[in-house]
Amino acid sequence: MAFFNNTKEVGYEGDVSVSKPAKMPVLTIDSSDRAKLLSFINQKDTGALTVSVMGERDTMRKTYLLSRGRYDAPAAEVQPNALPAVMKYDTARFPRNRLGLAAWTVSKDNPLTARVFVNQLWQEFFGRGIVKSSADFCMQGDLPSHPELLDWLAVDFSHHGWDIKRLIKQLVLSATYCQSAVVTREKQKADPENLWLSRAPRIRMNAETVRDMVLASSGLLNRMIGGPSVKPYQPSGLWEMATSGRGILATYKQDHGADLYRRGLYTFIKRTVPPPSMMIFDASNRDQCEVKRARTNTPLQALIMLNDPTVLEASRLLADTLVKTGASPEDMIRECFRRIICRTPDKREIALLLDYWKSQEAYFTSNPGAVQATIKQGEYKSDNAAGTSVAVLMRVIQVIYNMDEAITKS
Repeated sequence: MAFFNNTKEVGYEGDVSVSKPAKMPVLTIDSSDRAKLLSFINQKDTGALTVSVMGERDTMRKTYLLSRGRYDAPAAEVQPNALPAVMKYDTARFPRNRLGLAAWTVSKDNPLTARVFVNQLWQEFFGRGIVKSSADFCMQGDLPSHPELLDWLAVDFSHHGWDIKRLIKQLVLSATYCQSAVVTREKQKADPENLWLSRAPRIRMNAETVRDMVLASSGLLNRMIGGPSVKPYQPSGLWEMATSGRGILATYKQDHGADLYRRGLYTFIKRTVPPPSMMIFDASNRDQCEVKRARTNTPLQALIMLNDPTVLEASRLLADTLVKTGASPEDMIRECFRRIICRTPDKREIALLLDYWKSQEAYFTSNPGAVQATIKQGEYKSDNAAGTSVAVLMRVIQVIYNMDEAITKS
């Protein structure tokens, strides 16, 4: 305190007196102090980081049945084994360790593994597995609708090196998958649940695919494979209302640039606050393993396709791209259909959308302030030189995105 009070009065113009600090004393360090300071700075860090890793023990630890589940009441000794109802665990072929269990699981003599996996893929493409209860192949599960087909696919799959791409190619190029999804009265009467695959399946895309479809059709999709999860657009304040307020996940830090347009597979999932737009389309919040996702149809899904920032931004970019071509409204509508619905619109659809085009054109002409409010969606930069035309086509594209065909595979 004596140092800060060491001041003296100095006069300045205006008869104002202020305090001016005295000259700061010089700090001197002798050679011994310098040596001690340098030895501390140059000292090597001897702290070691201990990391737990998993490895095989030299001797197998004994394991016991626990009497009434009590850890301090061991009963009979047990040995590593697998389910004999599936396949006998031959210790001459399979050692009693993790490698042995893996070999037992993918053995060609194992009747379950290949069938379960093939059934899972069949379910993804046809909406329903050959065994409907895809999570239960046991006594309480459903019998296969086509047992010989399931057996053949499983054996063929395992005998060709468990090649997943080859199996997918088999399924999507089959005559069964390539047939029409149109339902006739005869087919509806003979096969109402499509159990016998009288027509192609008609199932809604999952949440990740809906996002990918929107981004890909507009030209926004970032096709990079691998890398960390990303945080796309999300309502502000959502995380903050459901967080403990601690750690790096206390607040939502949205990504920018190309990371905003990565596939739905890479969307960051926080179990307590999962992405709302994906949850509305029945995505998993990772609370548990889901062998088969639920497929619901609610008005909230239509609201997402009309108002979600990603959909609005994709609509804006696609509209801006097509307007720059100078094509006619009818040709631009045809191109939007080709990109989003993957077909050519019929005359009635074109007429309806052209009428909607004219109504939106009249609205934006009489409300010029609404143009900028409409086209200012998302972070992707574009000039939007023809603002009114972009806003009009953007509204038309939103209608096409909201068609049932856009998010339904048929």
